[in-house]
Formats: sequence, C-alpha cells, structure tokens
Amino acid sequence: MSTPHRFFVDKINYPDQTEVTLDGEEFIHAKTVLRVGEGSEITLLDNTANEYTAIVAKVSKNSLLAHITGVNRGEREPNTLIYLLVGALKGDKTELVVQKATELGVSKIGVFNSRYCSAYMNANKLERLKKVTREAAKQCLRSVVPEVEYFDDFAAALESAKDFENKLFFCEFATGSEVNFGSINGSCALVVGSEGGFADEEFALAREKYGFKGMSLGKRILRAETAAIAVCSIAAFSLKELD
Repeated sequence: MSTPHRFFVDKINYPDQTEVTLDGEEFIHAKTVLRVGEGSEITLLDNTANEYTAIVAKVSKNSLLAHITGVNRGEREPNTLIYLLVGALKGDKTELVVQKATELGVSKIGVFNSRYCSAYMNANKLERLKKVTREAAKQCLRSVVPEVEYFDDFAAALESAKDFENKLFFCEFATGSEVNFGSINGSCALVVGSEGGFADEEFALAREKYGFKGMSLGKRILRAETAAIAVCSIAAFSLKELD
C-alpha cells in the first residue's frame, strides 16, 4: 500500500485546529502533479516532528481544504544533531549535497563562501536549496525539513557551530585525523570545502579559534560533493542513525 502524499504547512494548532488550507507551491504540486482530489488521504507536516493524517474536503482553484483526523509523532527524525557546513559548489552540485544530506538525517546545512570557492550564491539559489531540501524530506518520510543557511563570511560559518560537541574539519592536506570518526558521540558539526579546497589560514582559523579538529579524507582526493556525502554517511553510521 502506498504512503499518503506528504505536504508541509505552517504551524498546526491541533486539536483546537482541525481544518488546514494548503496553498502556494505545495498546493500546485498536490493538484497538478499528484492529482490529489477530494476524499484523498494526505499527511500534513509543520516542522514540529508531528505528522497529521487528514482527508481532503475541498479542492478549489488556488487551494485545498483538509480535515485533520489524527496526529502521530514522526519516527524518522535523528536522535543526534548533525550539522553539515559545505563550501558553495559549481552547477547543481550543492543541490545534490543538500538532497543527500537530508536523506542521511542531517538536521542543519550551512553553505559558505571561502577563499577558493568559485561558485556563488544569491537569494534565488538559496530558495532553490530550501525547496530541494523540503522535497527530499518528503521523499525520505522525514517530518522536519533541515534548516539551510548561507554564510558569505567563512568565520561566521565556523562560529555557527560553536555549540556542537564534535567539530570536525575535513581537509585534503590534513596529515591525519585528530578524532576517531567511528567512535564519536553527541552532536556533530562537519566542515567540507568547495572544489578549490581550503587555504592554510582557514584551516588554522578553524582549529585555533573555533576548536575544530582536523580530519583526513584518506589517501585519495575526493570530489567535493563526494566528500560531503561521505562524511554525512559516516557520521550518521557512527551516531547509530542508520541502525
């Protein structure tokens, strides 16, 4: 039996609120792509990890009205926070990274500019990343969309991870790993560079001022998108998020 289609909406105050209007992009997708009609069972999500079962009561030109029939707590959100900080990548590679990071259980994604980044970000690109993340969350049956943020200043990106228990900086010229990645516990922030990698002073800044531990990516040079997805996978496995 197929899973009911899932849609993100604004905060739901259930049980006081039992009817929800779906509009905007989510409605367009529901009506024109998924062909959701009156009487269809759907799942509504409001980024609280709650999942609301609902029946479509009415479909109009620009919105649909759904009646909530119950609520359950989502079971697919991570128990431990994983924060991916990745340099802006060329083409649609950043989209690939945020998509796969979402599937792997990352809770927050920061895209940053650094000295050797050759890609650029703007408001439209950031909005696109948020959309990709939302669609990935629905596809993998998550209840919460990971937060996506852009940092034009590299130091600000590092500062944003200050409260994480493990802060790991993956660098192609690290001589070894200062932490056993396979035995980490607690919240984890992962930093991976863009295609151009990092400057020596950026590595030094992360370690000396912000407390990051240098981590090796092994003896082979990985593409930036491969490195980002790989470290998310290993972190999720080490934190038992893939059990």
